[in-house]
Amino acid sequence: MQDKKLIIESLRAKIRRHDHFYYVLSQPEISDKEYDCLLIKLKELEEENPVFKSKDSPTMRIYGGIQNGFKAVSHKEKMLSLENTYYFDELRDWDARVRKGLKQKGRIEYVVELKIDGVSANLRYEHGSLVIGSTRGDGQTGEDVTENLRTIRCIPLSLLGDDIPELIEVRGEVYIEKDDFIKLNLEREHGGEVLFANPRNAASGSLKLLDPKLTYKRRLKFLAHSLGQINGLEIKTHWDFLAKLKYWGIATSAHCKLCANLEEVIDYCRYWEGKRDSLAYDIDGIVIKVNNISQEKSLGTTLKSPRWAVAYKFAARQATTKILNIVINVGRTGVITPSCELEPVECAGVVIRHATLHNFDEIKRLNVRVGDRVLIERAGDVIPKVVKVVKHFGKQEFRPPKNCPVCLSPVVKDKDDGVALRCVNPHCLAQIERGLLHFSSKGAMDIEGLGESVISQLVKLKLVNNFADIYKLEEKDLRRLDLFKDKKINNLISAINKTKSRPLSRLIYALGIRHVGEKAAFLLARKFKTLDNLINAKQEELENIPEIGPIIAESAYSYFRQQQTKDIIASLRNFGVKTAEEPVLTKRNPLTDKTVVFTGELKKFSRLEAEELLRNRGGYPSSTVNKKVDFVVVGKNPGIKYDKAKKLGLKIIDEEMFKEILK
Repeated sequence: MQDKKLIIESLRAKIRRHDHFYYVLSQPEISDKEYDCLLIKLKELEEENPVFKSKDSPTMRIYGGIQNGFKAVSHKEKMLSLENTYYFDELRDWDARVRKGLKQKGRIEYVVELKIDGVSANLRYEHGSLVIGSTRGDGQTGEDVTENLRTIRCIPLSLLGDDIPELIEVRGEVYIEKDDFIKLNLEREHGGEVLFANPRNAASGSLKLLDPKLTYKRRLKFLAHSLGQINGLEIKTHWDFLAKLKYWGIATSAHCKLCANLEEVIDYCRYWEGKRDSLAYDIDGIVIKVNNISQEKSLGTTLKSPRWAVAYKFAARQATTKILNIVINVGRTGVITPSCELEPVECAGVVIRHATLHNFDEIKRLNVRVGDRVLIERAGDVIPKVVKVVKHFGKQEFRPPKNCPVCLSPVVKDKDDGVALRCVNPHCLAQIERGLLHFSSKGAMDIEGLGESVISQLVKLKLVNNFADIYKLEEKDLRRLDLFKDKKINNLISAINKTKSRPLSRLIYALGIRHVGEKAAFLLARKFKTLDNLINAKQEELENIPEIGPIIAESAYSYFRQQQTKDIIASLRNFGVKTAEEPVLTKRNPLTDKTVVFTGELKKFSRLEAEELLRNRGGYPSSTVNKKVDFVVVGKNPGIKYDKAKKLGLKIIDEEMFKEILK
């Protein structure tokens, strides 16, 4: 019996070694047929001796039946998204910020890696064995897709060699090679199935299949690139980490490079921008990382991105079309932004009808006119923008406005960037309306019934001029509005009064401070507890809050220094609006950092009460159903959010289960 065990263990070790030579070193020592023979022999021995079966055996990549959805998994270290750059001058600016952050003028080493256009995944190994594999999710919490990741042969089920840490999170990209993608779509075409738009979509869909056997057939690959949490081993540089991965049997890109300076980084970017199509898989850019781990920790992160890493994105896929019209929009902060209406055109799998022109200097540089045929691209493959004029057909040159298109006040160059035009009239109807609409939105003060048309009427009738004026509204004022009768009037007044008890985090977000989103507002409220504390905080205090960063800090600090802000806040306080935050549970609990959507009628709580209970436990209520949502709480008669949650495969619970989680 002991002899059988030794034979089985020896065979497993041999197969793992061949996996390492094939996927990591790209130096296979045996043919595919010989490899398959070893695997078949091992499977026969394990079937004959089931007592020696092991989950990390090469034969156990596919086992079990169809899964019942995917559970949520918390990442030990947050999976951040990278800031994007598109030009080498932007890379130089990033390098300058790194040097400023490190207070260093000398040499800083960078590691450059190909940015694979795939799906991020996190592998958690404990004592060398793969225990959980998950998607990125919202960065804090992903989905448990362990069984599907186990089917990818280049992901080792157990690490090789020694010096293996007690726990390590390895991040990387799951992708499909171009040839395999073509084969997959041919198979789907023959089967009468809908074709995948691109390899990334195919990889994403394959990773979310409930049957691992189907995932196995998709020929997914994996390349590691980043480190999450690690216990039991110190790693000093990212370059050393990549070497360790190779030693442990985890595949990394063969094209990584250690650069002594930024110019070497730029040369690397230039080279691969011209050679990208020579690769077996799609890449959409280059990732640049500070090599020294202690320097990475010193630089830290912003709310969304690491300061020690950045992505250089290649020129996006492009298309040509005709400009039908150039339109001007006024935002709630007064920034005047030009955009254009386009003759519909498909670009990178999406039909584009509108594109940004960024600012009026860009219009002048491009010499864009209505009627011109233009080249457009999806910047970062996401935001459509005009790149250049292909042929001029428009006769009239477009001139930037000297006055706001809404209030006709003079416009000035924005002092923050020196490029954008801004309407400086605080009484501009467009700014007031958009600011009020944001204040009353669901993520902010959530004033039901105070929508766009109602706000437009209130502003034009001069009944409301700022946030505080909302709380002055009386029955006689609302009777002046179209279609407002007794019930509608009472409902709106009641909805306004309910907002007085909203927590501080909602109020901070509602104020519409530039760069301050819901999560940043929650962090500020949790840190300072009261609005007075936040108003009196020094800029350095704001910058020292993890995930806030200098841009948000400066914006918030400047906002609270304005006299207009002080007057509005004084009025809000006089009307009884709450300016203090409820205490949040400091210990981590099942709701910490979770994003939750509530839909349908709840019996035990109002929607507001449920959201506040969530916030008080460190969670984030959301009104939007998307893949970043951790779970959806469903009450009686749920609407389309419930249907969308089911379609996306999100975790769905009822009110009773939510109550249990609260306990």
